[in-house]
Amino acid sequence: MTRMSESLDERARAILLGNDRGGYTVPTAGLYPFQWNWDSAFAAWGFSTFDPDRAWTELETLFAHQWPDGMVPHIVFHRDDEGYFPGPTVWSTGRTPATSGISQPPVAATMARLVLAADPSHRERAAALVPKLLDWHRWWIRARVRDGVACIVHPWESGRDNAFDWDVGMANVDGSDVGPYQRRDTGHVDPSMRPTKAEYDRYLALVQFGRGIGWDQVRLADEGPFLMADPGVAFILIRACEDLAVLAAEVGADPGDAAEMAEGLRAGLDTLWNDARGHWDARDLRTDTFANVLSSGAWLCWLAGAGRPEMEAHLATAWGAVRHGLPTMDPAHPGFDARRYWRGPAWPFYNALVAMGLRDAGKDAEAERLRADTAALIRNGGFNEYFDPVEGTPCGGSDFTWTAAVWLTWAGRER
Repeated sequence: MTRMSESLDERARAILLGNDRGGYTVPTAGLYPFQWNWDSAFAAWGFSTFDPDRAWTELETLFAHQWPDGMVPHIVFHRDDEGYFPGPTVWSTGRTPATSGISQPPVAATMARLVLAADPSHRERAAALVPKLLDWHRWWIRARVRDGVACIVHPWESGRDNAFDWDVGMANVDGSDVGPYQRRDTGHVDPSMRPTKAEYDRYLALVQFGRGIGWDQVRLADEGPFLMADPGVAFILIRACEDLAVLAAEVGADPGDAAEMAEGLRAGLDTLWNDARGHWDARDLRTDTFANVLSSGAWLCWLAGAGRPEMEAHLATAWGAVRHGLPTMDPAHPGFDARRYWRGPAWPFYNALVAMGLRDAGKDAEAERLRADTAALIRNGGFNEYFDPVEGTPCGGSDFTWTAAVWLTWAGRER
């Protein structure tokens, strides 16, 4: 290991510890002052490299706020912080402590398996988490799987908030009557890198709809104005179910129907294949319309063992159009924006998930390229939230938890 890598390791550990709020981490101070679902799962992976006990505490804290129906919310508001909008009073879910009313991509089982692999001595804690993970995956099947495929009821549930994928579905959402509000995110980050006001109006309209039906999770999917089949969540959920079955076997816990859930979800994937364009694609189930964009969710196909030759060709083309990492939207698309959140930038944590799938598919050269590209971005630009894939410029929030985590676990570890 080079001296630079040692220094970056120290900086990454300092970021994790600096974002630690006592049993949970925040993604970054200021911009995201609460506990986010999939951010915490990656934080646990990062902690596993130097403090396995703290890694399990991160996951346990997240699942301590699981809803009775099995949902794990996408935000847990452990403390008041007026610097974030929309806060707990906007969500009004009735939970204590307050939480949001939607979920986020279920990467926790995959991360838990990796955390256990880093230190197998915590088998009992892993075993205690298995039934909670099962309940969450079953919630996804019951509350979000429609037409055989995993769906989202809000762009925030995808974790890829303003991806072009959702525009076709958001066109069904009326954001004209949400009332006045004051965003806080644009006070922390250049507004040109964030979702637009029109997008935010619609985001809030969906929150208001959920609040109006008392956060009935089944009604959200069946009656809400926004319901999109999401390849990103679909691939992550399939992989999570498979990892959960393996994790349960490793710790002697009951795997329940984890493997069967994965098999059933895999059978429904054809819903997401856009044959006209030759790639996986998001699909608006309200109008049965494809998003018609090659976006970040599609690159996770290898994570679920759903790679196709067409996707390999698309990967080569996308890489040929940028210099740094993997863009989260087709660079040839007219809506591509190299610095606006999920409309183009490269995200280190997402690169790690894609590379995990590529490696498991036997595409070691592609996986290593993605790791090396990500490592270079961090070495040159720091531990930012995301990066311009054309120029390599760091964007979004700084000192980001999951960027530090993937440096310690993957990007900074040459094979």
